[in-house]
Amino acid sequence: MGGNGGSGTNADKRPNELLGSWFVRSGWSKGELARQVNRRARQLGANHISTDTSRVRRWLDGENPREPIPRILSELFSERFGCVVAVEDLGLRAAHQSPSVSGVDLPWTGPQTVALIGEYSRSDLMLARRGFLGSSLALSAGPALIEPMQRWLVPTPTPPHEEFEPPASTRRGGRLSKPELDLLESTTVMFRQWDAQCGGGLRRKAVVGQLHEVTDLLQEPQPAATNKRLFKVAAELAELAGWMSYDVGLQPTAQKYFVLALHAAKEAGDKPLGSYILSSMSRQMIHLGRPDDALELIHLAQYGSRDCASPRTQSMLYAMEARAYANMGQPGKCKRAVRMAEDTFADVHEWDDPDPDWIRFFSKAELYGENSHSYRDLAYVAGRSPTYASMAEPLMQQAVDRFGTDQEHQRSYALNLIGLATVHLLQREPERSAVLAKEAMAVAKKVRSERVNTRIRKTVDTAARDFGDLAEVIDLTDQLAIDLPETAEAV
Repeated sequence: MGGNGGSGTNADKRPNELLGSWFVRSGWSKGELARQVNRRARQLGANHISTDTSRVRRWLDGENPREPIPRILSELFSERFGCVVAVEDLGLRAAHQSPSVSGVDLPWTGPQTVALIGEYSRSDLMLARRGFLGSSLALSAGPALIEPMQRWLVPTPTPPHEEFEPPASTRRGGRLSKPELDLLESTTVMFRQWDAQCGGGLRRKAVVGQLHEVTDLLQEPQPAATNKRLFKVAAELAELAGWMSYDVGLQPTAQKYFVLALHAAKEAGDKPLGSYILSSMSRQMIHLGRPDDALELIHLAQYGSRDCASPRTQSMLYAMEARAYANMGQPGKCKRAVRMAEDTFADVHEWDDPDPDWIRFFSKAELYGENSHSYRDLAYVAGRSPTYASMAEPLMQQAVDRFGTDQEHQRSYALNLIGLATVHLLQREPERSAVLAKEAMAVAKKVRSERVNTRIRKTVDTAARDFGDLAEVIDLTDQLAIDLPETAEAV
C-alpha cells in the first residue's frame, strides 16, 4: 500500500471534514486531484507514489496518507487558494507528528512548535516565490482564539536531561557559536528597523526566510542555553512576520504567525516577550472590529507578565487596554487605562534603558499616539463626539511633532498624520484635515504599508462625503488618485 501513499491503518476512521471542505471549494474532481498529486510527486523524485480516485476517496473518508503526500496536498491547496494551507489545516499529519489540530489550537511542546513554524514558513515562502497573494479563508476569534492562548500561562516542566550540557566527546558538528547567535539576534534587530522605516511590504519574505532557517537550527541538537536563545529569536521573527503580514493586509496569515510566536516565546521562557506578542494580536483584533477579544488578550498579557514586565512594556499594555476600552465604548475605563499608561511610562529612564529591542519602539511619541487614538476612537463610538476629539488633538499633535523628526519610524509618522487629519474632520475643520492628509500621502509613498494606505483612503472618503464641495477636499481627492491609485499589497 505504501506506493499509493496510504497509512495502512483504517480502524476507527472518521471522514476528514477539513480536507473535504478544502476539496469541495477547490472545484477539482477526485481524478484531477490524484493526477496533480502524482505529477508533483514525480517532480519531488517520489516516483513510488501512484494515486488514483479511490485513494483520494479514502483520504476524504479519514485515511491519513504517508509523507510526502500531506506536504504535496498542502502545496497544491495553497496554490489553488493563494494562501497558506498548512498540513494541519487539511486535517492531516506528518509521520513524525502526533494527531494534529487546525487553526490556532496547537500543541504547546517544543518539537511540535519547531515543526509547525518550519512547515508554515516553508509554505509561505513557496507561495511568495510563485507570486501568490491572498488571505486565508478562516480567522479565529472569540473563545476559539482566547481559550488556546490561555494555555500560555500553564507551566511547562523541563525534562531533567535538558538542564545538562552533553559531554564534548558526544557533540555533533554544526553547533552554534556565541558569535553566530549574536549575529542572528542582531539580524532580527535590523529586520525590525527596516519594518519601522519601510513598512511590512518590502522585507516580509526575508523575515520569513530567516525564520525558516532558525527552525532548521532548532532541529539540530544544541545545548539548553543555546536552544532558549534560538527559541527567543524564532519568537521575535515569527512576531515580526505576523506584524508585517498584518501591515500588508494578510490577516489570517498574521494571526497564525502571532500564535506560533507565542508558542516559541513560551519555549524560550520569556514572559515579557509573550505579553508583547499578545499585544500585537490584540491590536489586530481592534483593527478587525473585535475589541472584546482585544481586551481579553491584553488582560492575559498583563496577568502573564505581571511580575517581570518592565515599565515600558507595562505602559504599552495599558495603552492597548485603553484602545480596547475605547472601541468598546467604555470612556471611564479607557481614561483610567490612559492614565495608567502615562503614570507607568514616567518610570521609564531613556538614558539607562535595559529593555530588549522589541519594545524600544514604544517611545514618548508612541505613547502620545496610542492615547490620542484611544480618545479619537471614543469620539467615533460616541457619535463623533467633539469632546473626545478635543482631548485627542493635543496628544496627536505631540505624536506628529515627535515622529516628524524621527527618520526610523516613518510608518508611525504617517499613521499619526492621518490620525490627526481624522481628528480635524471630527472637529469639522476640513481645510486643516486636507493639509495633513496630503502630508500623510507623501510619507505613505515611501512606506510599503497597506494599513497606512487604507487609512488614508478611508479618511479622504470621509472628507469627500462630509465636505465634498470644498476646493481643498476636491484637490485632496484628485491627489489621492495620483499618489495612491490602487491597492498595492506586497509580500
